[in-house]
Amino acid sequence: MISDCTSRVALISYHTCPLAAPGQGKAGGMNVHVRELARAMADTGVGVDVFTREHDYVCDAVGGGSDRINYVHVPAGPADAALNDLASYLDDFVAGVGEYQQRNNVRYVAIHSHYWLSGWAGTRVAAATGAPHVVTFHTLSRIKMQSRSGEQEPPVRQEMEERIIADADCLVAFSPHERDAMVRLYGADGKRVELIPCGVDLGRFRPIGRTAARRELGLNGHKVLLYVGRIEPLKGMDLLLHAAASLESEEGVQVLVVGSDADGSGELERLHKLSDDLQLGHTVEFVGRVPQERLALYYSAADVCVVPSFYESFGLAALESMACGTPVVASRVGGLSTIVQHGRTGYLKSWRCPEAFAQSLEMIMANEDLRDSMGRAARSRAETLSWDQVAGRLLALYDRLTTDEPIPGTAD
Repeated sequence: MISDCTSRVALISYHTCPLAAPGQGKAGGMNVHVRELARAMADTGVGVDVFTREHDYVCDAVGGGSDRINYVHVPAGPADAALNDLASYLDDFVAGVGEYQQRNNVRYVAIHSHYWLSGWAGTRVAAATGAPHVVTFHTLSRIKMQSRSGEQEPPVRQEMEERIIADADCLVAFSPHERDAMVRLYGADGKRVELIPCGVDLGRFRPIGRTAARRELGLNGHKVLLYVGRIEPLKGMDLLLHAAASLESEEGVQVLVVGSDADGSGELERLHKLSDDLQLGHTVEFVGRVPQERLALYYSAADVCVVPSFYESFGLAALESMACGTPVVASRVGGLSTIVQHGRTGYLKSWRCPEAFAQSLEMIMANEDLRDSMGRAARSRAETLSWDQVAGRLLALYDRLTTDEPIPGTAD
């Protein structure tokens, strides 16, 4: 067993530092995912090295929140390099990982890469060490382009994803939809795809009394619709604003938008204008980025969390909301259809129709018993997806790969 030996697991998150707060630059759900996986694995006694680029907002070369975790910031190009330029520095990063491993005489039992740039690096690190290579993409370019008209990704990313998928010892998909897309769009071998969902911190994200949460946030007693996430076109925020404008009565409803467009896309400015054009100025509040430790207050204060994305490989905000006992109304896309149980923990909408979204929102807001029963079911569902459970499944996967055992149940 991995937890019984002195070997370590390497997690690679090349393009974004897991220690960065969500909403800072490109930091988001993937940052939370890698950081929480490292913590949960370390809690079992496993040593974890997390490799990321040296960023301009990182001071220490190595640091972490546990004596079993090392966060290793590898010099690879300018610390403030743009995302589109990062592929140019992958060779430097791979060399830096190798130097760290040799200097510290570390043997890795598994290399687990996150995102396509990390996958490129992980392929080479794994080849040099002989360790099995596991890849979680979080997003795939061809799925994104199919999900929203006008979404473009560079051909080099598509080609690199295809090569990584062909070379990896195992691919981790968050949902059957993602697994099937890997097979259909990239020619992946379905027998090498393991279904392991994302997780949630059940201690941080827990139900807080709605009245107490609203009092803490200074809300005025209106019904509350909540959005949490990065502000970017793929998140489909137009749909939420048009749905809010379609409510039978906007009076007594407040829409809170938590998140920022820190990459400077201009999407936030466009949404402000759309809100004004729809005469929602008194209904919608753009809150900006909120620290992780205060997010549970917002989820608990809301009547409904709305996730109107064109695509989500998983949908961490939906799961965090459910862990706080708040129902979710979401697009029936990607991993959201795996998390949200239609009619039990919220509603899934197959069509991007504002009126249909508005109808589901009104149904929950108008019926307190329905809202509360969905909230209880949502929390129960979230309790099956703790980070400890997810980490346990991944460690079992690494064990199987190390002993050359087949991955069970992935050919269905």
